[in-house]
Amino acid sequence: MQRQVMCFLLTLVLPGCSTTVSDPPVAEQSRDLLDQDSDGVINARERCADTPLPAVVNNDGCPELVESKRTNQLHILFANDSDVIPSGFRSQIQKMAAFLKAYPETAIELKGYASPVGASPHNLDLSKRRAANVRTLLIDQGIAPERVRTVGFGDHEPVPGQTREQTNILSRRVTATVTGADAGVLERWTIFTTRNQ
Repeated sequence: MQRQVMCFLLTLVLPGCSTTVSDPPVAEQSRDLLDQDSDGVINARERCADTPLPAVVNNDGCPELVESKRTNQLHILFANDSDVIPSGFRSQIQKMAAFLKAYPETAIELKGYASPVGASPHNLDLSKRRAANVRTLLIDQGIAPERVRTVGFGDHEPVPGQTREQTNILSRRVTATVTGADAGVLERWTIFTTRNQ
């Protein structure tokens, strides 16, 4: 409005002054300077589109990954000269099966043992049968047979106890440890970040 008024006044003094207002020139960009996923890297340089918002990214807009590991253990005790899995330990086997399903790239080695009572050849066979029975239950829970290996150690690695009886009880066992890895995105710290306690 002011420009129109000035031009009107100037037309009185300067002939040829136009009263029409022209649009400003529009700059054409040769690159996409937007940041579609709001990670701080423009689309023209982005190599990893749709980065999760709190992720720490490199110069290409790709998130930094961190690996965390989870471990699950199995420790089943058996009665003397028995390969029958006590019912109280079946929940451990179910939890291990769930863990193996959550980490399908993992495998498990079941280690069977016997107490140092009786003949060693019998104890070796007993330790193998114990591990094999746990394997059968894991397979029944939906774990592929090729992921479950068994080995029997017989009575060669007894667990030391305070008494001979306690050593025998603790040595009649099947054990296993499985570690699974999770890959996650490293997240930026903000004033709203809370610490897990």
